[in-house]
Amino acid sequence: MKIPTIHGYIDRRILINFTADPKAVEKIIPFPFRPKLYKGKAIVGICLIRLKNIKPKGFPDFIGVNSENGAHRIAVEWDENGETKSGVYIPRRDTSLKLNTLVGGRIFPGKHYYAKFNVQEDKGNYHIDFKSSDDTEILIDAIETKSFNNSSIFENLNNASDFFESGDLGYSPNKGKFDGLRLKAYKWEVQPLDVQNVKSTFFENEEFFPKGSVTFDNALLMTNIEHEWKSETDK
Repeated sequence: MKIPTIHGYIDRRILINFTADPKAVEKIIPFPFRPKLYKGKAIVGICLIRLKNIKPKGFPDFIGVNSENGAHRIAVEWDENGETKSGVYIPRRDTSLKLNTLVGGRIFPGKHYYAKFNVQEDKGNYHIDFKSSDDTEILIDAIETKSFNNSSIFENLNNASDFFESGDLGYSPNKGKFDGLRLKAYKWEVQPLDVQNVKSTFFENEEFFPKGSVTFDNALLMTNIEHEWKSETDK
């Protein structure tokens, strides 16, 4: 699938990151992907992103659309032309924009589930929750902070930032193949979030992730980032 280059703004992006048992992750990601490990752990998570003025590059902002979106992500790597490549596998996407649910998999990568989002943001405090059309639920309460989680597997903010910046290429399942989409952020700046409460029924599903196999690690915030989405070759 090839879409035109999409341009817009990331108004707010929260990356909620977990460590996971690689053996559990191996069972839910398809070939040719395998878990990308960090200190022996698989890294999985949720991206909660509010997009503004999304439209084909070169078109004026006023024709663009806005939406709240959630994507479950798994850091992966694969072999390609004798090299090891890395990115993220995205098993599911959720959106507040019904247009995305209609054209997902045809114009936009992967199937999109329609979800009702509840977002409250005030003076560095964030509450986001949604319930999707198939009853998948996400919730996070977090506060902006200057201190990175000192119990994180990444040890410091720079290590975490570098790891997730390298995951700019995402693949979504679509009718027996995987649609590729690369995020080109005009700048890459993250800050830590102090998380008081987090919930994902996807990662809490013990059919996929046995109890104790997924542990919250850290959360990162990005705001006001101009960006492009570019199609990559399907797999």
